Amino acid sequence: MTIAALTSAQRLDWLRLARTESVGPVTFAHLIERYGEPDRALAALPHLARRGGRALAPRVPSVQEARAELDAGEALGARLLLARDADFPLPLAVLDPPPPVLWALGDRSLLAIVGARIASAAGRRFARDLAEALGAAGWVVVSGMARGIDSAAHQGALAHGSVAVLAGGVDDVYPPENADLHRDLGARGCIVSERSIGAGVRAADFPRRNRIISGLSRGVIVVEAELRSGSLITARLAGEQGREVFAVPGSPLDPRSRGANDLLRQGATLVEEAEDVLRVLNTLPGLREDGRGTGDDFGHHAVPDLDEGSETLRIMLESLVSPTPVSVNALAREASAPVSAVLAALMEMALAGRVELAPGNLVIGL
Repeated sequence: MTIAALTSAQRLDWLRLARTESVGPVTFAHLIERYGEPDRALAALPHLARRGGRALAPRVPSVQEARAELDAGEALGARLLLARDADFPLPLAVLDPPPPVLWALGDRSLLAIVGARIASAAGRRFARDLAEALGAAGWVVVSGMARGIDSAAHQGALAHGSVAVLAGGVDDVYPPENADLHRDLGARGCIVSERSIGAGVRAADFPRRNRIISGLSRGVIVVEAELRSGSLITARLAGEQGREVFAVPGSPLDPRSRGANDLLRQGATLVEEAEDVLRVLNTLPGLREDGRGTGDDFGHHAVPDLDEGSETLRIMLESLVSPTPVSVNALAREASAPVSAVLAALMEMALAGRVELAPGNLVIGL
């Protein structure tokens, strides 16, 4: 199914819906699935939030605010890509759900290298040399422009093109000492972000940034990571998204190597040189060329409103959800209700700030 391109007004509404309070990628996808177009979803928000138990509707950016964001992006030379656009990056379009919007200064990418911020000199040198070799072999290296391994990977690959995925806006320089690297990536590589122009870094945005890093990639290479680190989150997301996971072994005496060593125990491909990576990547099938990314997953599928028993269903769901992620299917079984009815109630609860809808058909109580 091919979806018609959005008009200028619809693109503004799409951006407004994506920037609406309490609307993350999962809730956004459910709203578009239910209402078809962003203007209809925006009009339904006050009613849905009230049904979810919220007195005031979520804050929606005005048309003027959305236009101001577009103007600020254009002034930077950035381009706004919507998940319904035909040229939305295919590796991200196949995610469930894809990010609704993406600001980009440059081109798309296929490979990621991530690792410790407080990295050893040997780790930084290895990442830089590995990224240079992979770039020379024709791969575009993606990372998060963080201190340590990320920065080293960008520096090594920059001559061949490198992509930085930021937790803040594409114009946000973080950490501050990477100002020169940020400038070079904007001029010779690419910078992408889900966040609005001018947005600063927030801790809650790093997992979403990591999901884009792995989503843009054919494989993720971990160089030096502690057991509890964002790099392992990226590696986990890569595995869930069907990407390859690689790890560089390190000394068992160095806590910065324990995460990578643990990935190896779980079956990650061991990396000692670029050839170890290329041997795997060069045997992978190409990305799908079946038209995915033209907005096919953002079609309108009618979802009926809940019946008169919806309040009882909502109370049941509130007693079932917890800070530990729970699958929607499990909630439906426990509530003895259709999955479509459970999703509708959860979407209302998400708009009311009571739950968070997460990728993988999961829900988290707040």
